[in-house]
Amino acid sequence: MLSAEDSVWMAQALQLAERGLYTTTPNPRVGCVIAKGGEQLGEGWHERAGEAHAEVHALRAAGIAAKGATAYVTLEPCSHHGRTPPCAEALIAAGIARVVVAMQDPNPQVSGQGLARLRAAGIEVDCGLMEAPARALNAGFVSRMSRGLPFVRSKIAMSLDGRTALNNGVSQWITGAAARRDGHHWRARSCAVLTGIGTVLADDAQLSVREAQATRQPMRVVLDSTLKMPLSARILQGGNVLIYTATRDTQKIAALETAGAKVEVMAATNGRVDLTACLKDLAARGCNEVLVEAGRTLNGALLQAGLVDELVLYMAPQLLGDLARGMAQLGELTSLDQRVELKWLDVSQIGQDLRILASVQRR
Repeated sequence: MLSAEDSVWMAQALQLAERGLYTTTPNPRVGCVIAKGGEQLGEGWHERAGEAHAEVHALRAAGIAAKGATAYVTLEPCSHHGRTPPCAEALIAAGIARVVVAMQDPNPQVSGQGLARLRAAGIEVDCGLMEAPARALNAGFVSRMSRGLPFVRSKIAMSLDGRTALNNGVSQWITGAAARRDGHHWRARSCAVLTGIGTVLADDAQLSVREAQATRQPMRVVLDSTLKMPLSARILQGGNVLIYTATRDTQKIAALETAGAKVEVMAATNGRVDLTACLKDLAARGCNEVLVEAGRTLNGALLQAGLVDELVLYMAPQLLGDLARGMAQLGELTSLDQRVELKWLDVSQIGQDLRILASVQRR
């Protein structure tokens, strides 16, 4: 039976897992605490793919004291040999008496097998404690494993009346410096930053992490159906750029690849790259979370296709008027049944602006 003490240790394990927020991709963020008799014996968290998992770090810290103890893990211990040995076997070998798990691993290679292996070894197993925060922490990994799609967030800076740029295209800067710095943290935790060629041509944005601590840069991904990308674009600097296109212009492709980009020709609909196909390809490349930083056309297309999971909205205390550009081009809605419905997750003040987190509700 789960106790209040179990919740305390699991909460600590979740805090440990958060330390991997910017580093674990494509692996999930996992934390582990080993305790016995109200005393913590060891703790650990997974930092990078290919390195030791959280359970291994915690067992090393606990040493021989781990025998007869309880391990609190935010994700089901793995049961297969990947780049590291299975953690379920490590827990068994250490003599752990009980394992409390926040959530079952959605990875088909693991799902339920780690828990079954522990139970077969005579270890008491409880699963489901604090599952909601554990799932939220790994929303991208869960999405990739269960849907074959990354978790997609669209970050939009706008005025109070929902405008993202003047009618002439000027948009820098609607929000303040604090909000822009905060936006770099969302980039840093993402596997990829996705934009459209229109935004590249209008803003010449780099889409790199510069105002947050990062041990890696996310892949920069551009949807460019007809390959309008100029070779002088700043986004091409530094490599790790992927361009999805619908054209097979070998000369343009060769020039862009010489400039350091990877170009993928994708299936097209009405001359535009298929959005679902692009996202599935990103998932196949190990992308858990994708951050969209784009204009109203791509934001609208993704929302209409049901491919956006969450919105990160920065709202400035200003009005730009009805002639300014909106946040998403959805076309004319003739029925309220066609609206995009949201659920508020959080509202915070960042500098002079508001940051609103909202999940997109699917019917």
